[in-house]
Amino acid sequence: MTTPRIEFKNVSKSFSGAGQVIPALANVSFKVMPGEFITIIGTSGSGKSTLFNLCVGLLEPDNGEILIDGEQPKKRTGMVGYMPQEDLLLQWRSVLDNVIIPLQIQGIPKREAQQKALKMLPDFGLKKFEHEYPSALSGGMRQRAALLRTWLMGRSTLLLDEPFGALDALTRRELQNWLLRVWHEYGRTVMFITHDVEEAVFLADRVIVLSNQPGEIKSKLRIDLPRPRNQGMIAEPAFYLLVKELLTELGIIHQSTI
Repeated sequence: MTTPRIEFKNVSKSFSGAGQVIPALANVSFKVMPGEFITIIGTSGSGKSTLFNLCVGLLEPDNGEILIDGEQPKKRTGMVGYMPQEDLLLQWRSVLDNVIIPLQIQGIPKREAQQKALKMLPDFGLKKFEHEYPSALSGGMRQRAALLRTWLMGRSTLLLDEPFGALDALTRRELQNWLLRVWHEYGRTVMFITHDVEEAVFLADRVIVLSNQPGEIKSKLRIDLPRPRNQGMIAEPAFYLLVKELLTELGIIHQSTI
């Protein structure tokens, strides 16, 4: 039996503040299998980012277990790659020197780290940009650099928190295509938070839908669309039906209107 990369077992999390307890997640259980691309969608405040912060060890659950590769580690910090919503590139470092930060933290000499990164720059659309500084890059290029930095951590599982949320629609579609190509080529496991229903369907093997606060798993929708994906699928009836199903689960449209 294949061991899940990530497994949440009845995980709950609340926060205290201003004299009250605010529940963020309630009894969340799901598995992420090796090589899967999972998208997570829900309204604001449904606990999506809390889910990631729990997974990477920035928070601890009030109840339940979080397993990584079948084990419950004492510390989850550093066991998965994590890319937050902001690219967090250091303005005083070039693209090359930004992306090698994880390798330097691991103790790899700078020259060796640079050589490793340089080999991957073309796949991430950054060839000939290695000496540029973040201020000279477009939003899409900055996200590519941030993702390469996350990739170079060398973890088998990557958590991406709305990496394309701040981009214009055309750039977002371009990067969706690119991300799927890189994911397929390198064979990583990906969990991807989004507010965009079409994006959730287009990228995923499965979509996990969280309810309003506190976040509970409302549904797990399998996306049986062929791969490789292309943007033309968005206009096809099968894609449209999956989008309608997600919109219904999110309460944006109602069964009576379908």
